[in-house]
Amino acid sequence: MKQCVYLIEENEQIAQNTYRIVFSGDTSAFTAPGQFLNLEVSGLYLRRPFSVCEWEKGHVSIVYKVVGAGTQKMSTFKRGREVDVLTGLGKGFDTENSGPRPLLIGGGAGVPPLMMLCKMLLAQKKQPTVAVGFGSAGEAFFQDAFRNLGVPVSIATMDGSLGAKGMVLDACRMDACTYFYACGPIAMLKAVCAASCSDGQVSLEERMGCGFGACMGCTVITQRGPKRVCTEGPVFDKGELVW
Repeated sequence: MKQCVYLIEENEQIAQNTYRIVFSGDTSAFTAPGQFLNLEVSGLYLRRPFSVCEWEKGHVSIVYKVVGAGTQKMSTFKRGREVDVLTGLGKGFDTENSGPRPLLIGGGAGVPPLMMLCKMLLAQKKQPTVAVGFGSAGEAFFQDAFRNLGVPVSIATMDGSLGAKGMVLDACRMDACTYFYACGPIAMLKAVCAASCSDGQVSLEERMGCGFGACMGCTVITQRGPKRVCTEGPVFDKGELVW
């Protein structure tokens, strides 16, 4: 973990109630896709945790949906604003066991961390496939960005306005992949693990207090006992979790 001051370079709306922020600053604490940062929003007591979408030396981006006071305030942040962040938090995805044809599954706010993971798998000469799910066509994002990487993408929306109608599992096949990576709501992750015929990793979305393991507020039960999502996670192996 490293505390830094980031400078906002961009804060643009990319879908319905969904924004992408690009920061400049020290990114040396990030080591794996799937890690997160904890951002201080002035006037609010707790920091807000966000999965990192992508980073390179000197720049990092996140995607967030406006759902409450914190994210509503963030949507008004302008270019040039400084924000205090805790960086390099959590355990990210491990690509070692992905095999040649990994499947990446994202639901809503769980889609962003899959972007850097996808690029890493491509750099390792893997052939990833992506499946994403949203509430409606207006909420969808990144499908074209994945396709521009040359990756097959399938989409599901709850109202059927884009792609298959229903859950993200209605838009993809779990039996054709060598491994899976999933990030999204708990109900989606539980369904993915139940439907999978391969091993995989899931990234949990939990409410957090401190973000670095002190408050124990994000503890979940695993096969090996209680674990903190912010430090032992947010990424866990499929077989670790007790649903």
